[in-house]
Amino acid sequence: GTEFIDSYVFNKAEYIRFNSTVGRYVGYTELGLKNAEAWNKGPQLGQEQGELERLCKRNAEIYYRAILDKT
Repeated sequence: GTEFIDSYVFNKAEYIRFNSTVGRYVGYTELGLKNAEAWNKGPQLGQEQGELERLCKRNAEIYYRAILDKT
């Protein structure tokens, strides 16, 4: 399957990530944990899921077709 990951980095360290397999934000630092908790309850989660539908699922079909055409 396809997995969509949206990472947020500050000072070269990832502090929060949206992972489509998990379906929510996961924090990796103290700030990331606080943001993940808030973003999972707010409009940000719906926005990420919208990006998943808009970008990934639509484009995945195009990419898979291109790969199959080459094989």
